[in-house]
Amino acid sequence: MANECIAYRDSKGGLHGSAEKATLEDLAGVLGRVGDEGGMTAGVARMIFDKRAEIERVFAEHDAIVASAHGRENAEAPVQRSDTPAIHAVN
Repeated sequence: MANECIAYRDSKGGLHGSAEKATLEDLAGVLGRVGDEGGMTAGVARMIFDKRAEIERVFAEHDAIVASAHGRENAEAPVQRSDTPAIHAVN
């Protein structure tokens, strides 16, 4: 008798029994080879997957710091005003 089978495809087209396994394969692909023979890649991908919330928090904090610094740079930059309209040359 035929039965239904649900599988998850990773970005390279490989089939996996769970979404987690497909995601881990994609993470491993993004990381490339980690270690001398690439044997650490699966472990690093697993660690990233397991610590996703903490990793996303760290990147969010980083983005906020960079945005804040960028905002200060723009606030400190002198505004140049001219009575002459700006002319933009297009090549």
